[in-house]
Amino acid sequence: MSTATVRSTLVPKNVVTRRAAGAAATGFLAMAGFQAALALGAPLGHAAWGGADGVLPAELRTASASAAAILVFAALMVLRRAGYRIPNVSLRLSRWGTWLLGGAMALSALANFASSSTWERVLMGPIALLLGLLCVAVALTASRTDQPD
Repeated sequence: MSTATVRSTLVPKNVVTRRAAGAAATGFLAMAGFQAALALGAPLGHAAWGGADGVLPAELRTASASAAAILVFAALMVLRRAGYRIPNVSLRLSRWGTWLLGGAMALSALANFASSSTWERVLMGPIALLLGLLCVAVALTASRTDQPD
């Protein structure tokens, strides 16, 4: 028996899916907290939105508040795709949404790697790439027998 066969026998797919979803949700919630802090005026702007401002101007604070809300929803969607019961997030939405999040985070990683901000290149780019990979892992390993809506 090969090592891969032994591992797949010992670790059920849903455990892998749930661990990946938990890690992705944790990352999305951490990023939501960061964006919320930016929206409230924390002097962390050098790590976001191109890194031009320490404290973001009003329009970027609004964008950060919106980003925080979207990131919280992203965490809920990934958890729903992994089989957790999340009220008001449909299974159909989570199936498509998890794939879309994987692609969106890959694009975000590219934008961060191309940024003039050192913080975005060194920290935010790898985080976005990791979140994208976790979303794809959840999408690929999630069971087809998820709980119906």
